[in-house]
Amino acid sequence: MGEQKRKQDSKGDFIFGKKNYKFMLIGLACIVIGFILMSGGGSDDPNVFDPSIFSWRRIRLAPTLVLIGFGFQVYAILLNPNKTKSKEKK
Repeated sequence: MGEQKRKQDSKGDFIFGKKNYKFMLIGLACIVIGFILMSGGGSDDPNVFDPSIFSWRRIRLAPTLVLIGFGFQVYAILLNPNKTKSKEKK
């Protein structure tokens, strides 16, 4: 009996809360934008050097956005969704 009740109680629960998923989507968007900004800058002819691969956008901005996105992902995973609910119950 106890195990059936536990299974019924846990069926409707998600691991993460709504706030966690919002932060995950923000982080994913930052990562995608960073990789999009990092792309390009190549040359079709291997004998021609294109200095645009060393632009500020590709060297500084894009990797920073990717790292910020990963930071959001870590924060979203570590965020406790039940923090406010536990205070209300007490």
